[in-house]
Amino acid sequence: MEKTPSRRGSHFADRHAAEQALAMTLPMIEPAMADPQVSGCGFLYLVVMDPALMPADCPFEEAVLLEHAVGDRSRWDADYAAFARAKARVAWSRGDTHGVQALRPHALREGDSLLWGSAVLDGIVVAASGAFPWFDEAFATALAANLRAIAKQRHAAALEKRQLSAGG
Repeated sequence: MEKTPSRRGSHFADRHAAEQALAMTLPMIEPAMADPQVSGCGFLYLVVMDPALMPADCPFEEAVLLEHAVGDRSRWDADYAAFARAKARVAWSRGDTHGVQALRPHALREGDSLLWGSAVLDGIVVAASGAFPWFDEAFATALAANLRAIAKQRHAAALEKRQLSAGG
């Protein structure tokens, strides 16, 4: 299904940019998964939301920009993808999951995840699940920061070309 013009999403932080950011972040994440003090299971699942699409713009599923599993999914002892998506859903609509869980539990709705481990960085939402929540948060933050840097780089390149609009 093709997105309508109002739902196209971010020009500078698109799927390709998210894939680049992930490639930059994985060398930090992958070796850490072997450390039992980082992850008790050795797996991680990441969800990146499109920073230009808000809950009022489209359903959650349409705003998911990228998902990625680290580790052999056939060996999972829990559904880390579902946990990460649930964290992303809360973060996308109400802010980083640690902040919501610790300071604003009154913002939680029936069915919302009580887990934390996400980042909301300048509107870039990334959730992770599989590591301990503080490392989920760290990995999500690193991925969000890399995506922000790539978007800034692309924006600077557009300005260098004297573009007057995104994509123009």
